Amino acid sequence: MSHFSAVTFFLQWAAGGWFFLWVTTRRREVGLGYGWIQRALFSAMAIGALAGAAVSRVDPAREAAAVTFVVLGAAAQVSAVRRRRAGVAGQRATVERRSARVAAMTGIDRAAPAFDAGAPEFDPRLDLAAAVAGLVAVVGGAVDAGGPTGLTVARAVVGALFVGAVTDAMLLGHWYLVQPGLARGALLDLVRATGVMWVPELVVWLWPTGMGSVLSGTIDDGYNGLLGWFWAACVVTTIGLVVVARQALREREYSAVMAATGLMYLAILTAFGIDLVARILLAA
Repeated sequence: MSHFSAVTFFLQWAAGGWFFLWVTTRRREVGLGYGWIQRALFSAMAIGALAGAAVSRVDPAREAAAVTFVVLGAAAQVSAVRRRRAGVAGQRATVERRSARVAAMTGIDRAAPAFDAGAPEFDPRLDLAAAVAGLVAVVGGAVDAGGPTGLTVARAVVGALFVGAVTDAMLLGHWYLVQPGLARGALLDLVRATGVMWVPELVVWLWPTGMGSVLSGTIDDGYNGLLGWFWAACVVTTIGLVVVARQALREREYSAVMAATGLMYLAILTAFGIDLVARILLAA
């Protein structure tokens, strides 16, 4: 049994979200504004976690990696803002293609956003570097939490990636309102990643001593087994929502993206039910 730490949990959320931000930015299709918002959000989480550690219990290894995470994240944000004139290659190509189509149909040469194609673009590897530092902090927090080290670390890292994938899927879905015409590949990546990560997430929480002990009554959840069955319902509902969201994205209409986004919004709640409820119930 390991100790539950809110500091480590928020670092998990931030690091996992940042990793899947890199998964998106490396496609060079989504506008830089999306990255700005994501980095600000996950940086705030990481800084909040550090502030929480300062007033509760400091783990030097975790906090050192977390500070590195914040610094590398800030460097990535500064670079993305400084290189905003370049935009991203995929976005530039889409704008040019749509402008040409409008001009061909109407004879009106619509003014396109002034991108500087010759300027250097933001390097997505900066996001990857920040995410790796964040995951190192998560590992440090898992080791400090006690319990079987391998299992505790696996639960921390897998949980970070699982929660990060579903959070980014929901946030990216909303970005399609800001960047019409964005291809669905980026969103499909995140929905698919959520479904893939659901499998190891389920495995690590069922691995003994795990949620099987709660469901069998060996570990008392304090509510006559209700929380254990709530966890099981979250497991089933999450994968169901992911499957339906994936099917929605097969439809050609733009409303399908919004439908998938709404489904992933619900999946965030059930995904947190899987990870957070299990983490608390199995804490020493």
